[in-house]
Amino acid sequence: MTAVRTMRVADDEAALRLDRWFRRHFPGVTHGRLEKLLRTGQVRIDGRRAKSNHRLEAGQMVRVPPLDSDAEAGPVRAAPIEIDEHEAAAIRARVLHRDRDCLVIDKPAGLPVQGGPGIRVHLDALLDALEFDADERPRLVHRLDRDTSGVLVLARHARAAAFMAEAFRRRTARKLYWAITVGVPVPSAGRIDAPLEKLAGPQGERMVAGEGGQSAITDYRVLDRAATAAAFVKLLPHTGRTHQLRVHCAAIGTPILGDGKYGGAAAHISGGEIAAQLHLHARAIELPKMDGGVLRVVAPLPPHIRDAFRFFGFEGGPARVRAEDFEI
Repeated sequence: MTAVRTMRVADDEAALRLDRWFRRHFPGVTHGRLEKLLRTGQVRIDGRRAKSNHRLEAGQMVRVPPLDSDAEAGPVRAAPIEIDEHEAAAIRARVLHRDRDCLVIDKPAGLPVQGGPGIRVHLDALLDALEFDADERPRLVHRLDRDTSGVLVLARHARAAAFMAEAFRRRTARKLYWAITVGVPVPSAGRIDAPLEKLAGPQGERMVAGEGGQSAITDYRVLDRAATAAAFVKLLPHTGRTHQLRVHCAAIGTPILGDGKYGGAAAHISGGEIAAQLHLHARAIELPKMDGGVLRVVAPLPPHIRDAFRFFGFEGGPARVRAEDFEI
């Protein structure tokens, strides 16, 4: 057992939640064990009891009780994935914005954010290639579906990660998506308020709309249409549930083009110029900057969505975005 110790919160750990700070320093301590230590007052901040979601401030003193010798040993990690220079160069070429606090990349459709069974190349494995002049690899602060393209934000240090996570939690970070739907939503603008829950099935887990689920809200507006066959729609999620936009569009009878998972056969339109891919793109993001001001970044349309725009005759939207574009 270790002795009782008091540890100072470093400057770059400001705004971290206590449970995440604890996981960084004592990865062998489970969340359940930490909660017990907090309930019994064995872990304290500046002498006071605290909860696991407490946001730390630089200079605060954290009391750490005696712990087993394995508390500072993290889980056994898999061997690092070998990424060749071609893959590294390809992801670097997709950087849309870089400053001392964050990176914004244009994630290609088909690239998973994190690994899993049978997945060799994923964004998490490529993060070392995006370190540039920083002292550490960037950190994921939000997610995009594997088949969704567009803007994805990475924090370049721990303090930035905490700041950005708070921006997403408080919804001061805003996201704008473009999609092509099969059919035209009616009315042409509105709000979809349908809670979502995860269900297991014979073809794997999927999200479904249900009163027992978590709150999920999406605003939408039709920007263009091809008669009644398809529509170019902007989507503004107020929540960030898994597959939210896909489920919501299918729920109102206009699935996103190419989304067989949630739209079935109705999500496909025959036409040689239409790729059998999901036509959902994270077009832009707006988030507060750590040094003040607002950052807005736009991702260009990927080839398969550009081709579909030409097929349907959609004019498309502006190359730049304004604050009002994040509103209906």
